[in-house]
Amino acid sequence: MIVSIVFAAGCFWGVEKHFGDLKGVVSAESGYAGGNYANPTYEKVLQNRYIKDGEKIVNYTESVKVVYDNSKTDAKTLIKFFWELHNPTQPNGQGNDIGNNYRSAIFYTTPKQEKIAYATKKEYQKLLTKNGYGIITTEIKPLKHFYVAESFHQDYLQKNPDGYCPNHTTGVKFTNEIASHVGF
Repeated sequence: MIVSIVFAAGCFWGVEKHFGDLKGVVSAESGYAGGNYANPTYEKVLQNRYIKDGEKIVNYTESVKVVYDNSKTDAKTLIKFFWELHNPTQPNGQGNDIGNNYRSAIFYTTPKQEKIAYATKKEYQKLLTKNGYGIITTEIKPLKHFYVAESFHQDYLQKNPDGYCPNHTTGVKFTNEIASHVGF
């Protein structure tokens, strides 16, 4: 069965490349999710990056729609990879990319993905705390809309191998014991 989920973990270029390289991933496409205005573009999303919580406009975050073959990989594997890919404790940004358009988020498309996202968040928080990190700030919400980013952003790091793609990982990894504990 072919399934999709959307992840936001900073600049979408690196997120797209990392997920696109995984076994079982059919496609990884850069875009925008999590906002509430029509027709987001890179320029609009960038302009709205300092909107405060509680204002009428909710900005989009740079996101990647991951389509995967559930017979070759699963939601648990992808969501665990997401947690390990970036620093989910950094609010509104990753590294030097600052603004709500770089916030961390999981936009699920199935109830099973939602359960796995919350269960793995709980387990990953324990690991992060043990390693001196703060509280996870990642949004976990149902996907309402995904807008595909401009063609310039698609496969950006394949087209520009020396392009900007910093490493935002914490270095904290799930252990096999915890991985098997999170059932599903």
